[in-house]
Amino acid sequence: MNLYYLIAAAPGEAPENAFGFWKAMEEGGPVAWSILAVLVIMSVGSFYILFTKWFEQRKVLNQYKGVRNQFWRAQSLKEGATKLEKNSAWRQIADDAIVAQEKHGKMTDQMEAHDYMHGSLQRSEDSINYALSGGLSFLASVGATAPFIGLLGTVIGIYRALINIGIEGSASIDKVAGPVGEALIMTAIGLLVAVPAVLAFNYLQSRNRRIAELLGSFSTDILAYISSDGAVKPSVNTAPAAKGTAKPAARPTTKPAGTAGGATASMKKT
Repeated sequence: MNLYYLIAAAPGEAPENAFGFWKAMEEGGPVAWSILAVLVIMSVGSFYILFTKWFEQRKVLNQYKGVRNQFWRAQSLKEGATKLEKNSAWRQIADDAIVAQEKHGKMTDQMEAHDYMHGSLQRSEDSINYALSGGLSFLASVGATAPFIGLLGTVIGIYRALINIGIEGSASIDKVAGPVGEALIMTAIGLLVAVPAVLAFNYLQSRNRRIAELLGSFSTDILAYISSDGAVKPSVNTAPAAKGTAKPAARPTTKPAGTAGGATASMKKT
């Protein structure tokens, strides 16, 4: 009868879990908590940089629409610059081009003047690209070092497990599971921190290359505009207006009249 009550009561008892995450961290002591804190800081910093840089890049790409739709429809660089958003990358290049154009007229050698204009716009591009790449080095560092920081926790956990085995004189599971569990947890956390950082770095870097390409095209168009005294502009922005005005003139309205006139004249002759 007593055996019956013991069997019936056994499933209702919840065994205490002595090998959970927090238990493993407590086994690791200050060293394990310090390594975990470093990995958490790395992870939070990586996601912060990912979202802030993504919104910054999105803003720059959206502002490029204003360059295509408004800037090149202006009659001069100064007028076009006023149509761009203040404190934007495109406004910075336009303002630097205006300043360089003013200094360009003071040079007597045309070759040196062209090189000066090109160098001024290139410096403006470089400063913008440098600002956009800020924080990406942190992502690269996290992706490269987080697995090794987790591995440090693994090495320390295994070392503690070996010490416990030596002290106890036997490799019992209750003496080894805690330190080894802590070691495996640190390795997993290190990988979980490193992989998103590497993916975020590559993603943001590809978007920066696209922005750098657009900035280079914009500065090249401005340089051509200045060198030609406004005669050269990107055709992609002026094409819609030209097509709209050319369509009415291209209608063959004179052909039927001419044909009818010719037919009338031939009938008169007969």
